[in-house]
Amino acid sequence: MLTLRMRVTGSEDDVRAMMNLLQSLDGIEHVEEVSDLMAHGDDADSSSAGLSENTVSPDAHEIEIEAPNVSTARKVREAVEALAFDLDALVEFEEEED
Repeated sequence: MLTLRMRVTGSEDDVRAMMNLLQSLDGIEHVEEVSDLMAHGDDADSSSAGLSENTVSPDAHEIEIEAPNVSTARKVREAVEALAFDLDALVEFEEEED
């Protein structure tokens, strides 16, 4: 089982379209929008306090997908990249094996 994690930067409608596409693909067992659990430290004493890079954009969404094999994971990537191009959204992948 492969767990793909992706970050989509786009509107709520873009994310909804991505989720619908992912759920429609054969072999996909799990699709979920997850919270960004990593702290984005903005220490008040830091020289970088308040910089925009330290805040999470409201347009950034984390999605987790479980695929049964490498072939299906490849199809997920290809389909998502094509849709992101059509929607003018940005998508970044991180892959992790379970």
